[in-house]
Amino acid sequence: MRLRNVPGSREDIAESSFVIQEPEKHKGKIKELFPGRQPLFIEIGMGKGQFITTLARLHPEINYIGIEKYSSVLVRALDKQNELELPNLKFIRMDAEDINNVFDENEVDGIYLNFSDPWPKDRHAKRRLTSRQFFARYELLLKPEGKIQFKTDNSSLFDFSLEEVVATNFKATEVTYDLHNSEWNEGNVMTEYEEKFSAKGNPIKRVVFIRN
Repeated sequence: MRLRNVPGSREDIAESSFVIQEPEKHKGKIKELFPGRQPLFIEIGMGKGQFITTLARLHPEINYIGIEKYSSVLVRALDKQNELELPNLKFIRMDAEDINNVFDENEVDGIYLNFSDPWPKDRHAKRRLTSRQFFARYELLLKPEGKIQFKTDNSSLFDFSLEEVVATNFKATEVTYDLHNSEWNEGNVMTEYEEKFSAKGNPIKRVVFIRN
């Protein structure tokens, strides 16, 4: 899917106090950028930010960082934050492959992966956010008790994720192929994609990965 360019998005992001500029400089001290040193959760590939903005509003006792690669998408989340001005929510524009340059060991309490790019071609498997290469990255930055929550409507990507985790130091728990009709749906916060796919009758898959 080709992204529509949003004029001025890079400039808006560069000037915003809600966006962490040059995040590599804050490695190991990123919690100090928030008013309170609370638990830190991140969403990798946040899209337009509905999910993480809702979480930040519902849970002021937790700090959140939304990570997005594309300026034209991140700026939509920034529009929401400019209205709400939530003190526990910030953004980073970066490629997820560089995540260990930004977050130090055991610096993150939890990770959300929502409707990630499936990268359907086999040769691109290592780019999938639930590949063993990315699990290795998460292992470094995530606290020992930290969890990774993954949601998707893509059956192939979901099955790949369950197979891939076997080769890592994580394991799959709370696995469901139909989240909205499962015991784990209570308190579920939906993303834009989740609302769209659910309206079409597509079941949402969800799994929580924890360390072995």
